[in-house]
Amino acid sequence: MATHDPVDTHPRPDADRPLCLVTGAGGYIGGRLVPELLDAGFRVRCLARTPANLRDHPWADRAEVVRGDVTDAVTLRPAFHDVRVAYYLVHSLGSGRGFEETDRKAARTFAEEARAAGVRRIVYLGGLEPADVPERELSPHLRSRAEVGRILLDSGVPTTVLRAAVVIGSGSASFEMLRHLTERLPVMVTPRWVGTRVQPIAVRDVLRYLVGSARMPEDVNRAFDIGGPDVLTYHAMMVRYAKVAGLRRRLILPVPMLTPRLSGLWVGLVTPVPASLARPLAESLRYEVVCADHDIAEHVPDPPGTPVPFDEALRLALQRVQEARVATRWSSASLPGAPSDPLPTDPDWAGGSLYTDERERIVDAGQRELWQVVEGIGGANGWYSFPLAWAVRGWFDRLIGGVGLRRGRRDAQRLRAGDALDFWRVEEIEPGTLLRLRAEMRLPGLAWLEMRVERDDRGRTRYRQRALFHPRGLAGQAYWWSVSPFHAVVFGGMARNIARTAERAAHRPPTGAADPAGKPPPVGASRPSGTRPTGDPRPPRP
Repeated sequence: MATHDPVDTHPRPDADRPLCLVTGAGGYIGGRLVPELLDAGFRVRCLARTPANLRDHPWADRAEVVRGDVTDAVTLRPAFHDVRVAYYLVHSLGSGRGFEETDRKAARTFAEEARAAGVRRIVYLGGLEPADVPERELSPHLRSRAEVGRILLDSGVPTTVLRAAVVIGSGSASFEMLRHLTERLPVMVTPRWVGTRVQPIAVRDVLRYLVGSARMPEDVNRAFDIGGPDVLTYHAMMVRYAKVAGLRRRLILPVPMLTPRLSGLWVGLVTPVPASLARPLAESLRYEVVCADHDIAEHVPDPPGTPVPFDEALRLALQRVQEARVATRWSSASLPGAPSDPLPTDPDWAGGSLYTDERERIVDAGQRELWQVVEGIGGANGWYSFPLAWAVRGWFDRLIGGVGLRRGRRDAQRLRAGDALDFWRVEEIEPGTLLRLRAEMRLPGLAWLEMRVERDDRGRTRYRQRALFHPRGLAGQAYWWSVSPFHAVVFGGMARNIARTAERAAHRPPTGAADPAGKPPPVGASRPSGTRPTGDPRPPRP
C-alpha cells in the first residue's frame, strides 16, 4: 500500500480561492495545466507517486504536492480535503497486460473518493470517439478511455469529459510523431490510416478548455468534443507540416497491409516515440474522429483568434522547439512498466545482490566546468564513450519494446528531477554536486548511473561515477556477468572523456581571445551545424 504525506488542514490567507487537485502533474498536459490554473486564480494541489519529481518545475513553489496514487483510496482521502475541482489526467496509454482493468479500477476509486469528499466537479481529458463505430470494435486504447469517461460521469459528482483527437504542441507525442515522420522521410511508404480524417487541436486550446471547465455550473454533467477549426487527413497534416517547416514536398505512398501493430513498430523505429506508445496512437488513427458539435463554447467561450488553426499550432510548436522552451514533453510521464524503485541505500537491499562499477578521477578543472559537462550528458551530446555500444543498446531496446536512446532531453543544458534522458530518467539532482539516473530500458533487473562532482581533502576537483545493478533472478545475474567485460571501455571511457572535456573547457582562452590551439567551443555553447560537443568521440554528423 502506498504511503501518503499529511495535508495541512489549517486555514490559509488564500483559503477563499477554489482548490484544484491535479493528478498526472508530472505528465505532458498536467505539467502545463498547473501554472495555467495558478495564473487563473486557483489554488493547486498535485497528487504524485513521487513528489520529488515535481520539485524542480518552475511552478513548484506555488503549488502543494502530496504523495498518492489514484488506485489507492487511502492516499486519495487526505488529498481530496477541501478540494473543489479534481482533474483526472492519468491513463495507462493502452499498453501492458491488464491495462483496461487498471484504468477501470483507478477511475472507480477516484470517483468514489471524490464523491465522499464532496468534490464539486471532476474534469477528465479523454479521446475523441468515432461516430457510428460500436464501442466493442474500438481499439483497446479508445475503448478504455471511453469507459473511464463513463465511470466518472456516473460518479454522482458533476463531471466534464473533454474528448480530443490529435493534440499539437511542442513536445506532445502526436506532434513529435508527425514531426519526425515528415522530417526524416522525404519518401514514405505509410499505413492506410494516413487517409483518415481527424480534427487536431492546439495544446493551448486544450489547456483553455481544461481551466474553463473548473467554473462550469453544477448542473453540467456531460462530455464535450473539442477540436481546432481544421479537419484534415494525416496525409494532409504531413504535407502542411513540411510547408510550415520549410521542407521540400514529401512523397507519401499509402499501403494497405500495415496493421496497427506493424504501424506502431514502424513509427517506433522512425520516430523517438516508442512502439508501446506509438501503437495506441496508430490504432486511434484508424477511425475518423471529427467533433460532432462545439457545445463547449457555451461554457468556455472562444476568445478572438481561437480555436488555433492547424498551421498556426505547428508554427507555435516549432518555435518553442527551436528556442528550447519546451515546458513538458510526452516523455515527462513514465511509461507503463518502467521501473520506479529508488536507489537502495542498503547494499544488501531486499536480500539480493547489488553489483557496482565505480570510477574516480581527479580533474584539472573547476567544479563548475565539470558539472556543466555532467549536466549536459545525453541527447545530442552523447554519453562520452563507445558510441557504437550505446547505439546498439538503444536499437536493441527499441526492438524489444523499450524506449531506446531517441527520447533525448527536454532541455539541451538543464535537467530537473523526473526528466527523461534517453533511456534513463533523472531520479535525483543536486545542482553542482550529484546527478543520479534510473534506467528505463528493458533489463532483467534495476539499474542506476550516479555521477558526483566534489572536492577532495587536498582541494582538487574530483569526479566520481558509479553504475549499480540489482539483478532479477538468474537472467539478471547472467546479464551482469555478460556485460561486465565491457565496463572498462564503456564506463571507464565515460569517466575519462567527461574529465577531459571539463579540462579543455577550463583551459580554453576567454571568449573573444585568440585560441591558437583551435580548441572547440565549451559545452553548452552554440556550435556549427553538424559538429559534436567537445569530448564526444563520435564523428561529426553529415
